[in-house]
Amino acid sequence: MPHDSSDTQHSAAADPAPRGVDLEGRLVCVAGLGVSGPPVARALLARGARVVVVDGRDDDTVRPVAAALTDAGAEVVLGDTPLPEGCDLVVTSPGWRPDSPLLVRAAEAGIEVIGDVELAWRLKPADQVWLAITGTNGKTTTVRMLEAMLRADGRDALAVGNVGTPIVDAVLPDADGHVYDVLAVELSSFQLHWSSSVRPHAAAVLNVAPDHLDWHGGLDPYARAKGRVFAPGTIRVVNTADAWSVRLAEEDGDPYAPLVGFRLDTPRAGELGVVEDLLVDRALGAEPHSSAEELATLADVRPAAPHNVANALAAAALARSVGVAPASVRAGLAAFEPEPHRIAFVASAGGVDYVDDSKATNPHAAAASLGAYPSVVWIAGGLLKGAAVDDLVATAAGRLRGAVLIGADRARLREALAEHAPAVPVVEVEGPPADAPAGHTVMDAVVAAAAAMAEKGDTVLLAPAAASMDMFTNYPERGRLFAEAVNRLL
Repeated sequence: MPHDSSDTQHSAAADPAPRGVDLEGRLVCVAGLGVSGPPVARALLARGARVVVVDGRDDDTVRPVAAALTDAGAEVVLGDTPLPEGCDLVVTSPGWRPDSPLLVRAAEAGIEVIGDVELAWRLKPADQVWLAITGTNGKTTTVRMLEAMLRADGRDALAVGNVGTPIVDAVLPDADGHVYDVLAVELSSFQLHWSSSVRPHAAAVLNVAPDHLDWHGGLDPYARAKGRVFAPGTIRVVNTADAWSVRLAEEDGDPYAPLVGFRLDTPRAGELGVVEDLLVDRALGAEPHSSAEELATLADVRPAAPHNVANALAAAALARSVGVAPASVRAGLAAFEPEPHRIAFVASAGGVDYVDDSKATNPHAAAASLGAYPSVVWIAGGLLKGAAVDDLVATAAGRLRGAVLIGADRARLREALAEHAPAVPVVEVEGPPADAPAGHTVMDAVVAAAAAMAEKGDTVLLAPAAASMDMFTNYPERGRLFAEAVNRLL
């Protein structure tokens, strides 16, 4: 459905969420001292609430954080998670499961449980615009692209959520009294689960693939949590190539709100897409039924892998929903700096490219990464978190030159390769050899094994399809060690 000015008015008007919620003197429990807990506690204290923070941990990581919050006026309980007597609101860290004992006790007592995003929505100025992005993969890249497009258009905008700035910090005035006009909001399924009244101006579901199924209890509840971003009055931005994205917009979204699609081929009216080497808009321009507005070229998207072009189109649709000019879309893409460990070129030698996509922590992300290169020596493995890999391997089999497997669940990848790509050579690496030089890591053995299989024209691709915590601190460390090993080898 094409977008026009009346649609904008409809979306902005359809916002009954509470504003300036009265927290003075209320006793609020903040569950968890993770990333979101401290800024939530500070925001509540700034609004006059009495705050009790609880966390089951009691170690050197949380004690300094707890001390700082105690100095700020909060009560902090470490090593236990009691429900404070007299508490009438719980703000939970997004990762806390609904069956956590404290949250179960709160629900049984009729105490409202919300997340940091819901709290931020209730505290934000009424005229602050939210543009929201969720999906299994691509969220951070897309929200950063959107922020760049908004700023190129002169908007007072900030990317928030899981991208650095806590969302509650962006809805309250800073020391100079400044509050951003527009937020590009990255939302996880956890955050959306704990949100009830959040109503963005426009929102995109980039894609949905199995992930966090243990937390949500299955694919359908996981997807439905994503679908909550399509709230009443919210412009729905959908990936026409992703069945869940379309389904959630149609089934969970507001049927009276505009529906804007994006695709990697020629767009229909009401969509953004690609014509030859141009990114074009047939949804949010002046004449969407009869003409397309040029937004950028494929060369403006870095890197121009198909899934990253889709991210750029999604960001452009959200930006255009608030009137960002076509030239600003292109300028934003030019200014955008890709995040580390996302199909990041590391080096090239002997006609072989080495690419770090350590952020590909699930099969869906790895499939997109593998699809960007014609001939690949694939480095994969880690913690699969229950995800199936047969479809991934079967789809990628024709482009695999070889595979190097690491991590706790590498046997499942080995079995899938044996069934769907039996001619592909496979090497398994458990750790660095005993005689490895000082400073070498397991990645040196991995890269050496991959380089031995690679030929001119190949790409050695770290796209693990799995989480990293079995062997590394996190996916950035995994990617960093890969890049260091590549540079040592070359």
